[in-house]
Amino acid sequence: MSDTNSGSFKEKLAAKAGKFAGSRFVRAIMDAGYSVISFSIIGAIFLILTVLPQAFPIPGFASWYANTVGRFTNLFQVVYNSTMGILALIFAGTFAYSYAKIYQQEEKIDLVPMNALLMFLMAFFITVPELVWKNGSIQFIQIFTKTKMVVGGYEASTSGITRIASVGIFTGLVIAWLTVQIYRYTVKHNWQIKMPASVPAGVSNSFSAMIPGFCVAVVVAVLNLILVMLGTDIFKVLYIPFSFISAIADTWWGFLIIIFLIHFLWWFGIHGSTIMSSFYTPIVLANMAANVQGANHFFAGDPLNSFVIIGGAGATLGMAIWLAFGARSTQLKEIGKVELVPAIFNINEPIIFGLPIVYNINLLIPFICAPLASGIVGYLGVTSHLVPKIIVQQPWPTPVGLSGFIATASWKGAVLSIVCALVAFIIWYPFIKHYDNVLLKKEKEDSAKA
Repeated sequence: MSDTNSGSFKEKLAAKAGKFAGSRFVRAIMDAGYSVISFSIIGAIFLILTVLPQAFPIPGFASWYANTVGRFTNLFQVVYNSTMGILALIFAGTFAYSYAKIYQQEEKIDLVPMNALLMFLMAFFITVPELVWKNGSIQFIQIFTKTKMVVGGYEASTSGITRIASVGIFTGLVIAWLTVQIYRYTVKHNWQIKMPASVPAGVSNSFSAMIPGFCVAVVVAVLNLILVMLGTDIFKVLYIPFSFISAIADTWWGFLIIIFLIHFLWWFGIHGSTIMSSFYTPIVLANMAANVQGANHFFAGDPLNSFVIIGGAGATLGMAIWLAFGARSTQLKEIGKVELVPAIFNINEPIIFGLPIVYNINLLIPFICAPLASGIVGYLGVTSHLVPKIIVQQPWPTPVGLSGFIATASWKGAVLSIVCALVAFIIWYPFIKHYDNVLLKKEKEDSAKA
């Protein structure tokens, strides 16, 4: 009876988690997260050029830098602002495009993804200016102080327009979702201008977007008006839950809970990384941009692939190397040979499903505890300031060492990444060694019977 109940629980959990992971919203979020990586790296290159004297405190280097490369730091800042300074537009804009494309393909409705993207930009910029209800009318906020400048409702600094950067990621995501849903509703109810088939597609698309775009503008403008008349706006309203969740995720226990949930789901054969990253991606992007401006967040960029799940879920890089060269059982040795190269690039499905780790009670403890241990080491290394904070989101397949170097723009990050991998292997070793002995004994018994 207990086995039946256990099987039923596993099946229900797998079904619900799988349904969520495959949802349109999550898939669009993942596309948006991937779109930011290249811009993050481009921005990081120019950011590093502006902080070279701090990265290399060599006698005489600072003065040489000031007279040469340092003369162009404002230009480097402009390039950085054109990448990470428009993070909300990149992330939420990609989400809107991808979300509309998914609906177009799966519901077979006449949505144009580019129209969805352009409608989102219009809707988002309706919410960007800071407004106030004063003397019976809507007015732009104007502030001129030493620490803050708001002109015509737009808050700006040397980093660009504030609300279209990391501050606006969460608001942009909500506006993008709302935009696509309004667009979808209007098209499904045939609220659009249709042109004859002989009209060029570009012209036809522009007219077909007119009524949906008008509906998006009206809904967002009215929503913004109501909030402004209540003494707030959508940015301030959404900042409350976003900052609360962000603060929890940035604590050591919040970080460990995220790691635990990822691997708990993976043990059931559910892609825990996809599910959890759909929640925390906006947070780590915002924290990474804040780190560049002087904040000190650990949960920024991609701390998991830098310092935690090195080799893939379960932090299995060291274990994969041991399987290839140290395992005595044929089964584990062969799996190690297959997994060795993929593990270098943080791909370990051959181990998860071939060892297997999924539903294998013998390996549940190290599968969860190894990444928790490496996560603690990574967290302590960065928060104790022994290693610089994360300022770059490196591509997730980046090999160990290089991942930490790119993320922190420091050799110390590379060392910490390697140390985390070693710590994870220390956790894995007694368990995988015992499992190898068990399989070796079984193989010998089977051979004797044959």
